[in-house]
Amino acid sequence: MKKISQILTLLFISLSFNSCTSDLEVEPNDPLRLDEETFYSEPGAYTNAIAGIYGNLSLTSTNGAFSSNLGGIDAGFSQYGRVVWYLNNLTTDEAIWSYEGGNDIGVRELQRNIWDASNPFFRGMFSRAMLQVALSNEFLRQSTPDKLNSRGISATEQTEIAFYRQEARALRALAYYHLMDFFGKAAFNTENDAIGVAGPEYNRAQLFGFIESELLEILPTLKSPRTNEYGRLDQGFARMLLAKIYLNAEVYIGTAKYNECATQCTELINSGYTLNPNYKNNFTADNNISPELIFAIQSDGVRTQNYGPTTVMINGQVGSLEQNGNDMGIQGWGGALRLRKQFVEKFNGSEFNSDQRKNIISGSRNIEITNVTDRDQGYILFKYSNKTSTGIAGSNSTFADTDFPLFRFADVYLMYAECAVRGASTATLSQATTYVNLLRERANNGSSSANISQSNLTLDFILDERSRELHWEGHRRQDLIRFNKFTGGSYNWAWKGNGVNGIALPQHMKLFPLHPATLASNPNLTQNTGY
Repeated sequence: MKKISQILTLLFISLSFNSCTSDLEVEPNDPLRLDEETFYSEPGAYTNAIAGIYGNLSLTSTNGAFSSNLGGIDAGFSQYGRVVWYLNNLTTDEAIWSYEGGNDIGVRELQRNIWDASNPFFRGMFSRAMLQVALSNEFLRQSTPDKLNSRGISATEQTEIAFYRQEARALRALAYYHLMDFFGKAAFNTENDAIGVAGPEYNRAQLFGFIESELLEILPTLKSPRTNEYGRLDQGFARMLLAKIYLNAEVYIGTAKYNECATQCTELINSGYTLNPNYKNNFTADNNISPELIFAIQSDGVRTQNYGPTTVMINGQVGSLEQNGNDMGIQGWGGALRLRKQFVEKFNGSEFNSDQRKNIISGSRNIEITNVTDRDQGYILFKYSNKTSTGIAGSNSTFADTDFPLFRFADVYLMYAECAVRGASTATLSQATTYVNLLRERANNGSSSANISQSNLTLDFILDERSRELHWEGHRRQDLIRFNKFTGGSYNWAWKGNGVNGIALPQHMKLFPLHPATLASNPNLTQNTGY
């Protein structure tokens, strides 16, 4: 499916999403309305339908970059990967956005940690994730054995559709995972619920239980790791998502599950994934060929034009002073994104002099950002690129070909290491040290000069190493919360809480609020404490 070759043009055939999944206001992409029997009896209908569910991760509509199939919100503010990135990275010590006014309403509040419930990105994330749930549910309703037989679908096709069904369930689990992580709750619906009925509110514990049981149930029936076509998920995806919920289980349900996390990590390590020998090739326009990507949100400069995470990041990396867009194969926005000082300082020390992950451009810049709108302040990053690993520019100079690495194998090594440090009986510190050193040797072109000893493996080290390895990949907020560094004042960063040097945040900000439009759409939903 690289790059998304078939996208369902009628994503919402015969569905009434107006209230069933909370605040969707779904707008059809095409005035033509086919009934479900006509559509699903067409050749390739089920392939198109599952592509539409995957496409919801990448696209905001099928009518171009400025169009959205969700009403009441700017297209870019509801792009799945972009909102995941904004909520997990702009709210932390890793990045800051220069343009806080005009059309970028809501960004200022996110990156200064002064948001309220009216922030449009909260509406965008909740609605986009619930649309994913709705699309998955409808696919499952339309692909039962009885439906397939009544429509004359051949046995050969039914075999592949059976895989599609399990993938739809996994994609639904991913949407509920993000809702659980960001909001701590969601409206709950499955394919067994009637369309148009507002779902009950599920809390974190209920969502955790559903996600875990779904993934464990479908895991044996998904395709084996690295055997599915690129862009479709497999058992590796399910194990990665399980590892993620287990890693954060203390936050989600108040019970540690580091043993379970380490077990899933070990399974992944034995599943055939390998590190890309070149760290930077995980973030190029042809990163779809990297053996390290477990699952990515696809991007194509011609066929999936939208302002998703890699288009925003690569254009945003181009410096206002450097004007280095040609180096990245993109026009650039002249200083839109910069680095907060605390992230830059993670690479202080001679052991990082040759580290490939230190893609930081300082030049004549001041490391301090005393004025957020001054694009010349603060260092900039050159991690993502719209050029291939061989230096060929992407297909478009505005929209990136680079896929967003939602799950990457390097994270598995770091999760295993964290579980070992936290005392998991299914992980050892010696093995954890080996895994961390594999990452460090890769970062240093095979040299062991920056390797660590087992005594260096502490929680503080793990948190910093995760940022060095995984920065700008949508993990940082979750990591800081798990390490009790996001709220409170034990760790501050530039503009945290709207203070130039950072101030403490109240505990309720570990969760985001629900937008008023979301609450209004479903009487079962309640606002989070503190908002």
